[in-house]
Amino acid sequence: MMKKARLLIATSLCACLVALPLVTAIAMQRNEPDVAELGLIASVMQLVHRAYVHPIGSDELTNDVLKGMLNRLDPHSDYMDEGEFKQSQADMAGRFGGLGIQISEQDGLPKVISPIDGTPAARAGIEPGDQILLIDHASARGMPLSKVVAVLRGDPGSTVTLTLLRAKQEPLDVTLTREIIKVESVKSNLKPDGVGYIRISQFGEDTSGGFKNALQNLERESNGKLKGLVLDLRNDPGGLLTAAIDVAGDLLDGGTVVSIRGRDASESQSFGAPAHGDMLAGVPVVVLINGASASASEIVAGALQDRHRGKVMGTQSFGKGSVQTLIPLKGHGAVRLTTALYYTPSGRSIQDEGIAPDVFAEVPKEQQIAGGVVLRESSLTGALANPGSINERPAQPQAGQAKPISSPPIKAELIGKPDDAQLKRALAYLDHGDQTNGQAQ
Repeated sequence: MMKKARLLIATSLCACLVALPLVTAIAMQRNEPDVAELGLIASVMQLVHRAYVHPIGSDELTNDVLKGMLNRLDPHSDYMDEGEFKQSQADMAGRFGGLGIQISEQDGLPKVISPIDGTPAARAGIEPGDQILLIDHASARGMPLSKVVAVLRGDPGSTVTLTLLRAKQEPLDVTLTREIIKVESVKSNLKPDGVGYIRISQFGEDTSGGFKNALQNLERESNGKLKGLVLDLRNDPGGLLTAAIDVAGDLLDGGTVVSIRGRDASESQSFGAPAHGDMLAGVPVVVLINGASASASEIVAGALQDRHRGKVMGTQSFGKGSVQTLIPLKGHGAVRLTTALYYTPSGRSIQDEGIAPDVFAEVPKEQQIAGGVVLRESSLTGALANPGSINERPAQPQAGQAKPISSPPIKAELIGKPDDAQLKRALAYLDHGDQTNGQAQ
């Protein structure tokens, strides 16, 4: 079972769940449940079999017991049956059928973290912060997120109607047509002022190669005179840890990118950049983040910030700093279990706090999602608390980190476009060396 375990760093039950191969085995703990505890579980299951008003199959009860046990631990631990596990494996390849929505749970309802660029959800105008009240006119309240994901998926060409709660507006019905979601995770272009722009919408299997190609193309298009780089990680929910390490490694010369610390000290690991990995040596970098930048996005932003390789601009990130291990159970799906936390090069834990930008750049009100509510890790039921720095002395806060500042996110259709105010701010910073700190212009 342990040989095929995997680590996960994606946001909870996203429609684009991803993973990387496990590098250490999980230590078996000695404080295993005793016979009496296991007997109690079996007795209650037998009672349900005998006395519940409707017949319940043993497999359904077992699934529910496992899900209930794991779901109570934290927002990201879960049990997946065989069907859910197979779907998660399709997600790891960045290709799956569905709508293209990253979701979590808040107040008993599924809540949108972000739609994925170029998917039915994005084209339909679904926005971060939308709560899903009904799915095909059936209530989604209290539905496990794994079941929500399963219901939202279906055959390409089929439709599903979502009833959304958006801020204080009346419930809104949106009908979407499912399709095969093939995410192009990296997009780039050269801005007129000679600054390169790269947007990563999620960290998938194609991201490492796509990012390297984008850097090379920008260098070629600028005739080797690239004035700067804007790396846009806004609304990026995370993905493969390996992809995050590769992306950061393409802008760093050696040194630590991220470290992982688990319950057992022997399982701690550090991941570094290649000795001469920086493909844009000497070129200034600005990293754009917001409240929907999570997990792998926060690893990259935190690494470039701690290593003083780039200025982080925007608003406070999501704060998802835990690592999940995916453990297949032969013939019975898999367990996704939170087993560790990850830390930036200076030893900061991102868990429950996120990355604070060096330069706070809020979205102008006319570009904000109307009534948008910022969903962050700290607002999720059962979220783990930040454990503090792993160093003996607390890590010194970066500039702009006096207090976490959140802001409603930018409308998805404006990201990377000419009117994108946060992008304009980043371009001005690189073009003019604008180093004002703390207020958007």
